Amino acid sequence: MAVIGNGDLASVIPHSDEKLYFASGVSNSQETRESEYAREISLLLKQPKNAHLVYFGSMSIFYSDTRYATHKKTMEHIIKAHFPLYAIVRLGNIDWGRNPNTLINYLRVHPEAELKDEYRYIISKDEFLYWLEMIPDFPVEMNCPGRRMKVKEIWEQYVKQ
Repeated sequence: MAVIGNGDLASVIPHSDEKLYFASGVSNSQETRESEYAREISLLLKQPKNAHLVYFGSMSIFYSDTRYATHKKTMEHIIKAHFPLYAIVRLGNIDWGRNPNTLINYLRVHPEAELKDEYRYIISKDEFLYWLEMIPDFPVEMNCPGRRMKVKEIWEQYVKQ
């Protein structure tokens, strides 16, 4: 099949003959342009419905009511309604890549950012790839949060030099 997308997730996904990895969409959780959300829905609905679709959701659907989290919930509903064989893989924040909108990269670029007293989840590339290997051949929702950390701990481990 294929990998749809060219961002941080797509760059590490190994080729698969059996699965269609949908790693293209709204990558900025602060996105406000409705056109970006509509673009992801449109691209998803263009994919073959008989594919074993792997979609990358967000753990934020469990603790946030932002526009981004609402969109991720909507995407999950669309997938369940249109793709008989799917894996919804909900992720925490990744600890690799170049996207300036990921939590770790954002903190690196904005050292003055407020370190909120809240938890976030950090997943490593190795753990991400491990869970991809565990995707079964039936419809499934997988929560792959990674490590639960306070934002200050994330800053100290990944940003502070």
